Amino acid sequence: MENQINNSPLNLTQLFSLAGKTAIVTGGTGLIGKKHCEALAAAGANVVVADIAENATKTFAETLGENAFGVSLDVTDSASLERAKSDILARFGTIDILVNNAAINDMFENPEMAATLSAFEKYPIDSFRKSLEVNVLGVFQCSQIFGIEMVKQGSGSIINVASTYGMVGPDQSIYRNQLGEQTFYKSPAYPTTKGAIINFTRYLAAYWGKNGVRVNTLSPGGVENSQDDFFVQNYSAKTLLGRMAQPTDYQGALMFLASDASAYMTGANLVVDGGWTAI
Repeated sequence: MENQINNSPLNLTQLFSLAGKTAIVTGGTGLIGKKHCEALAAAGANVVVADIAENATKTFAETLGENAFGVSLDVTDSASLERAKSDILARFGTIDILVNNAAINDMFENPEMAATLSAFEKYPIDSFRKSLEVNVLGVFQCSQIFGIEMVKQGSGSIINVASTYGMVGPDQSIYRNQLGEQTFYKSPAYPTTKGAIINFTRYLAAYWGKNGVRVNTLSPGGVENSQDDFFVQNYSAKTLLGRMAQPTDYQGALMFLASDASAYMTGANLVVDGGWTAI
């Protein structure tokens, strides 16, 4: 029998609706994680705010309404993820959307030592290893443990959050202040792990496509968050839109990837960076 073309009128509300869907956001209490959760809740999803601090997840989930649920988990601990999965299924019955948002982005407590410790020649291997465990193995484990539920039901959307630095090398000059002093280097760990996530997305999309599970990457640019003025200016000058992102700038892209609006999209990398990687 030939496939029939659907000529019904376009209903955008229905296309982007997540009513009845259950969405997990790891790193859900972070700056961008919170905005992801808010967008998913606004679209009608049951939202699981997943992060390592139990009180923070529960407190934030309460702000999203009765269909939100705070879960404490460690993305590097499979037992923790299995417990969380059991709790989520007991509460909502399904797992339909997974946003792999949790990640380590190097911070140094002593600003005077930041340039020294972040330089490749001095970068601690333990820091590199920890980033691999969270940013790569954490995404692998979450996808494996939560994604199998999508395979069982024959549908689902996994969204892996990468970065522009997963596609291009860091421009270390943007971390130089007005005096020409290098205040910080973007470490080797972050670009390495985010690049890995982009290709892991392709692997999993190819592997689970036959099961109706879509897997895509969202690659955001830098978000303005009380950084030094010189850094904001340096970063903004490299974007075509002339500014850093606001925390809400990724909500539309996330909703597109989570919903039926992207029903024929898998294995892709959706870049939302103000034009940073366009030139």
